[in-house]
Amino acid sequence: MFTGMWWILWLILVVLGTAGGFLIGNRLKNIAIGQDIARREEETRERMAEARTRAMEIEIEARDKALKTLQEADAEVSRRVREVNRQEERLQERRDNLDRRIDNLEHREARLKDREQKLDARQIEVDQAWQEHLAELERISGLTQEEAKEFLLQEVEQEVRIDAARIIREIEAEAHEDAEIRAREIVTTAIQRLATDQVAETTVSTVELPNDEMKGRIIGRGGRNIRALESITGVDLVIDDTPDTVILSSFDPVRREVARMSLERLVLDGRIHPGRIESVVETAQSEVDQIMREKGEAAALDLGIHGLPPEIIRLLGRLHYRTSYGQNVLRHSVESARIAALLAAELGADEQKAKLAGLLHDLGKAVDHEVDGPHALIGAEIAKRYGMPEEIVNAIGAHHCDLEQCTIEAMLIQVADAISASRPGARRESLENYIKRIRALEQVANSFEGVDSSFAIQAGREIRIMVKPNEIDDLAAMRLSRDVAKKVEESLQYPGRIKVTVIRETRATEYAQ
Repeated sequence: MFTGMWWILWLILVVLGTAGGFLIGNRLKNIAIGQDIARREEETRERMAEARTRAMEIEIEARDKALKTLQEADAEVSRRVREVNRQEERLQERRDNLDRRIDNLEHREARLKDREQKLDARQIEVDQAWQEHLAELERISGLTQEEAKEFLLQEVEQEVRIDAARIIREIEAEAHEDAEIRAREIVTTAIQRLATDQVAETTVSTVELPNDEMKGRIIGRGGRNIRALESITGVDLVIDDTPDTVILSSFDPVRREVARMSLERLVLDGRIHPGRIESVVETAQSEVDQIMREKGEAAALDLGIHGLPPEIIRLLGRLHYRTSYGQNVLRHSVESARIAALLAAELGADEQKAKLAGLLHDLGKAVDHEVDGPHALIGAEIAKRYGMPEEIVNAIGAHHCDLEQCTIEAMLIQVADAISASRPGARRESLENYIKRIRALEQVANSFEGVDSSFAIQAGREIRIMVKPNEIDDLAAMRLSRDVAKKVEESLQYPGRIKVTVIRETRATEYAQ
């Protein structure tokens, strides 16, 4: 029992100790919490004191800034007020000046009106005096006012015409001098670089025979051989008394060449009969076709032109057998193409177009004996048919003025054609044609009134006209030279150009006795 009481007592002590410890812990905890709260309240009070101090500093600083801003605003307002006052003073001054100017203008206007009235009165007096003066002048001179005006106008017109003629002569002389120098440089350069020897060819070919007995074999029994040769080739054979020679005549140069080659082979072979003639002519025709293609291709290759249609190449090759005034047309075409390209380079035109048009400009001469019409238009139609550009077609058709020239290349083709044809040694001209051209030039010059005599000189490249000085004055002489040149261009055909010189002189003759 004693032991049970101890256990109870020990249990009570344990409960009391636990309760006391719990109470003591809570008390200590409450004390710590209170101290922490007191510490935080103290910190809060300190922070609030600092915040109040900062707020007071900020408030003081804001008041200082506001005061400074207010002072600055007051200063700006004062400055602007002063500026406005100055502007108002200036405006007032301007108003005063304007008022003074308006007053001055009103006074001046009044004076001008008064002066205008006086001038009107004076003008009336002057007009009356002028009329009286004119009437007196008409009475003294015996001429009316209109007659005097006409007389003065005639005098002035005569003086002006003399001055105009002098100025025109000076301008033309200067322009001709510059143009002559520049043109001479271009043409000389082109001719110097491109001049080639020309072979004088005709529309007649000859075949040398080993002996005169061969003529009988060519004629054949009853003339059958010569008839067969003429019918197959389309060429006339002339067998006359010329020793050891047979003449072939035809307007078609290709046929004439085929006949020449065929006859030379027949003579060399010795077997001449209709069957053999037909076989040889066929072979010669094939060879001539091949030569024409080669010549056309060589001409195009020589100029650096590619892509031409085969038909155009073949027609160019035909020009190898075509001549004009003894000048080979294919060589003339190549030379014209080169000259046109050089001129185009000098003038800033299209060199390739000028070269192509120059090569093809005489294309119509390949078929002009088969087709009616000018060879320029025929060539233009052929070029158009085979797809040549419109500029090339126009240049071909216009190089003899059959069409209107639309491009500078067309003009250059006409110039290049004339240069190639008219340069020394390029062509030969018969004496009869030369005399006809000289006479035609003189007849054109003599057809104008006031012409005393005319003389064609320098192989027809210049015509000098002597005029009657009492009928033709200096200005009329200038007009006459232009009119003669224009009529020569319209009525005559000639290579190159012709210089027209009008000479007016007055001679006084007296004899001492």
